[in-house]
Amino acid sequence: MERLGKNHGGYHGETIDIHAVLRDIKAAGQQHGWTLETFGQQGQFELFALRRPAAFINHLTARIYLSTGIHGDEPAGPLAALRLLQENRWPEFVDLWFCPCLNPTGFTLNRRENAGGVDLNRDYRNPQTGEISAHIRWLEQQPIFNFSLCLHEDWESHGFYVYELNPDGHPSLAGRMVKAVAPVCPIDLSPLIEGREAREGIINPNLDPASRPQWPEAFWLIQNKTRQSCTLEAPSDFSLPLRVNALVAGVNAALEA
Repeated sequence: MERLGKNHGGYHGETIDIHAVLRDIKAAGQQHGWTLETFGQQGQFELFALRRPAAFINHLTARIYLSTGIHGDEPAGPLAALRLLQENRWPEFVDLWFCPCLNPTGFTLNRRENAGGVDLNRDYRNPQTGEISAHIRWLEQQPIFNFSLCLHEDWESHGFYVYELNPDGHPSLAGRMVKAVAPVCPIDLSPLIEGREAREGIINPNLDPASRPQWPEAFWLIQNKTRQSCTLEAPSDFSLPLRVNALVAGVNAALEA
């Protein structure tokens, strides 16, 4: 598992055909009984979510929200979404909402921002873009989630890590995810990641989202839709298949728990 050494000042690795990936995502969802809900438009692309109710509803049923593809230079996320949908290993007692690509135009340009040059993952507190406004309107129509998973990449990272928001101290799933990912991807064991204290590949920030002027999706979710959220960060300076494997392993570990 060697680093590519390509990423200097930004992401310069493999790209994906987002048109083909989204076509295959929709096909996999349809094949396995997911419902598609269109909630917005971004250029020529529909913004959509996939919905899969739990097979069994009881006191163990968990409502889980997943999203990815908000940064167009992080191709492992939509590919991981496709793999997860194709493999169809979802636990029967999990109620699922899945947004598999929140910024398709970014992927056509291979850049973090949308076609208008806006980082959508900083637009959730006072939304200025049509796509995030539409996404928030859709989220507001959904129930409270037990847990959310946001799939990302970090081009500066030395390995996989998890950014966990858990202000009420619920039992953490971050350690399970790191343990599951370790056999397929290096873990970033740095004591500081993104300028924040980290331990064994996990960041548990002690922060108040209300004090931050710009919100990523995870902040909006923790303030409005869930009290436990994990952002999974795959290391962009490793091969694309390895990064996809890391995100898939992390999601599966969280769902199995």
